[in-house]
Amino acid sequence: MGEQINLPTTRTQCIGAYLAQPEGKPKGGIVVIQEIFGVNAHMRCVADRFAEHGYTAIAPAFFDHLETGVELDYDSGGYARGKQLATELGLDRALEDVASAAEAIASAGKIGTVGYCWGGTVALLSALRLGLPSVSYYGARNLPFLHEMPKAPVMFHFGEKDKSITPEMVAAHREALPQMETFTYPADHAFNRDVGAQYDEASARLAMQRTLAFFEKHLASA
Repeated sequence: MGEQINLPTTRTQCIGAYLAQPEGKPKGGIVVIQEIFGVNAHMRCVADRFAEHGYTAIAPAFFDHLETGVELDYDSGGYARGKQLATELGLDRALEDVASAAEAIASAGKIGTVGYCWGGTVALLSALRLGLPSVSYYGARNLPFLHEMPKAPVMFHFGEKDKSITPEMVAAHREALPQMETFTYPADHAFNRDVGAQYDEASARLAMQRTLAFFEKHLASA
């Protein structure tokens, strides 16, 4: 369904991106923000799913700033390398790329974001600072930014068995942003990733239903 494109950025450097188009007129556009493992087959499938639901979806390859075509395995080596790349890239540059990606699909209508793990925090920042309605899946780096005033709505999804995000951390989201929806599921971290042991089909399906309802309200019906 999708294709690889070049995405201009604010730093005079193009990066890659995966673009998935719906059939017919788009309901809006969604920037799909990767985990630390790059825009791999799983993230491309995530973009394809949103396109199947009527949205133009674009997944920027943020790590192209550092290394072209990063697609890491879900093992200790891939985790270590992905964490290193995410730290080196930084959240500010990633946020600039989200803005570039949103501009690239502006013709689709109103634009939002969805992000996973590291990308979950970038999605939160997209709502806080760029004014893009966003859905944040298990963003473990969210806490330092919860004091900021959101410029757009944001929805949170967390796994109750996630050792990297404690119940106290989830409670901090509800306390800081009581006007935003924060959901938990009987699942581990990365429960939406349908490859690997952490996948939880029932939780992923329910979270997707809620995510689609969020985008229907804030993008398609806006």
